[in-house]
Amino acid sequence: MIRPRGLRQVWDRLHVTVRDLPFAVLLCVLAFVPSLRGSGTDIGAVAERPYDALAVVAIGLQGLSLALRRQWPTVCLTLVAAGFVLDQLHGYHTVASAALPLALLSAGAHLERYRRTTVAVGSLAYALFVAELVRRGTGEPPAEFVSFYVAMCLLWGGGAWLRSTRIAEAERRHQVAEQTRAAERARIARELHDVVTHHVTAMVVQAEAARYLTAVPERLDEALTAVTDTGRRAVADLRHLLDLLNPDHGEGSRTPPVGRLLTLVEQTRRAGQPVEFTETGTPAASTGSADLVAYRVVQEALTNALKYAHGRATSVLVRHGERDITVEVGTDGPGTGTVTSPGGSGRGLAGLRERVAVLGGEFEAGPRPGGGFAVRARIPAGSRP
Repeated sequence: MIRPRGLRQVWDRLHVTVRDLPFAVLLCVLAFVPSLRGSGTDIGAVAERPYDALAVVAIGLQGLSLALRRQWPTVCLTLVAAGFVLDQLHGYHTVASAALPLALLSAGAHLERYRRTTVAVGSLAYALFVAELVRRGTGEPPAEFVSFYVAMCLLWGGGAWLRSTRIAEAERRHQVAEQTRAAERARIARELHDVVTHHVTAMVVQAEAARYLTAVPERLDEALTAVTDTGRRAVADLRHLLDLLNPDHGEGSRTPPVGRLLTLVEQTRRAGQPVEFTETGTPAASTGSADLVAYRVVQEALTNALKYAHGRATSVLVRHGERDITVEVGTDGPGTGTVTSPGGSGRGLAGLRERVAVLGGEFEAGPRPGGGFAVRARIPAGSRP
């Protein structure tokens, strides 16, 4: 059994001409209902006459042509207008004459090219039609012809307004899509910056330190092992990040596994940075993206400590509250300068500030009064980007 939603999907997949056909057929059928004969549009006051073969042609041209109103609006309007002229000049006055306003409205809404030409040709054709009615001496006052023409112009204008509204809506959706893609690219760029910068900085520091350990094979082996482990963790983090691009990837996978903060601290310590780590409180049942942002704050702060304050005491404090997570990372001052590392672009802290602000939190980064540098962030728990 097909459900209503399934029927709607099947209907939407049909060609637009097929979807417009039922109404076109219905209008033709109504034109042959005895009680509705002669109740259509009457412009020109031509004496009514019974249906004949030409009446069937006029009804078909007006009614069935509406199936083309969205796919080929110019063809539809031309055929409907021809049927309307036959209908009025021969005095049939069928219900199918209601197709002309619909054809004009649809042409104004869906015609893409030669819009001015269509208006000019249509106006000229109407003038010739009126001239023929006047020649036949039907006695219709000029005001009736003018008012009918104005009404047709208003229908065209209504279609044109619908078209402009549709174009504006499409442009708005396009802009929203572009903004969404730009935001997603920026988010991925921030993630790549956080992952790559931290691990590469740690590897560079560890490799530079290994130069001074050639006389101590045991410590040299430990240093090279640390470089290898850091590289493996970098590859694992990059795979995890690339998995996020999969639409089927779970939202929960965006949060780093439990214990990653301690692993991050240990990695920094093995790179030669003395780090004191303190984590207090119990994480909330639902933290949303807060855990991930807190992790990135610590990661970026430790990366900067390795770059600009290598060898100086660094403290990391993470407090889990009922409503937020507080992160404080500080270093004592400028490093020894004996180890080089890649220079920074300033994007890391700016990206963190944006992330925390999106979640409604607070972020501060700057020099400490007694020397050194501090990063502080308060991130509401349960927030989502």
